[in-house]
Amino acid sequence: MMKEILVDVLRWVRTFVRDRFHLQNDNLPYYITISVATVLFVVALGGFIELTDELAEDELTHFDQSVSEFVISFRSETLTSWFRICTDLGDVYAYIVITILLAGWFYVNKRGWKFILQSVAVLALATASNVLLKRVINRARPDAEHLVAVNTLSYPSGHSMSAMAFYGFLIYLCVRYEVKKPLRILIVTVLALLILSIGLSRIYLGVHFPSDVAAGFVGGFIWVMFCAIIFNVFELWQMKNRSKKQNGSTPEK
Repeated sequence: MMKEILVDVLRWVRTFVRDRFHLQNDNLPYYITISVATVLFVVALGGFIELTDELAEDELTHFDQSVSEFVISFRSETLTSWFRICTDLGDVYAYIVITILLAGWFYVNKRGWKFILQSVAVLALATASNVLLKRVINRARPDAEHLVAVNTLSYPSGHSMSAMAFYGFLIYLCVRYEVKKPLRILIVTVLALLILSIGLSRIYLGVHFPSDVAAGFVGGFIWVMFCAIIFNVFELWQMKNRSKKQNGSTPEK
């Protein structure tokens, strides 16, 4: 079923982009972004559903046990301190601090506030959906020793989901909009490593199964792609409205 849906989406994207190539270059990036994000959204959604189905059928037990034992086998005082820092960077207080710093940067450089608001919106949607999914799926935490305190259920990992949603959306902004190439490569690399480190820290600290982390990553990515579609459609709609108003206000000769 998912394969048929994906094929239909790919056909739609091909037709969509082909029919829009005659549009102005200013609009083309929006159509390309919407098309690519739609495909990735469908693929990620299908992956999350498949992963959750495998969890329900107990097909992930061996995978979770093997990977968890391997990661936990590297425990040491130094690594524990490092991964506690990583997991803290996926907590709400870190997002508040980073959002304030980004807001300050946007204020100093006289940029618009929409990207800050968009980043917060993606994080809020991911967090809310994570709380709901945890309650619906109701998976208990691993039996391994927990090196940090946890109070909620296990699947999907909230830290992994929020990290992918927030830091992943910042990666999207760097790729989508004008950022100098060397700086873009640096930012994307650092943020990608940070996302992976936050996910790995949850396994290392004994509070999540690897499948929890994988599901969190996929869930966060779903929200990044979904919001990318919505935000680009909205911006395109605004551009068309401005264009209509400008054309309508042009005096007749």
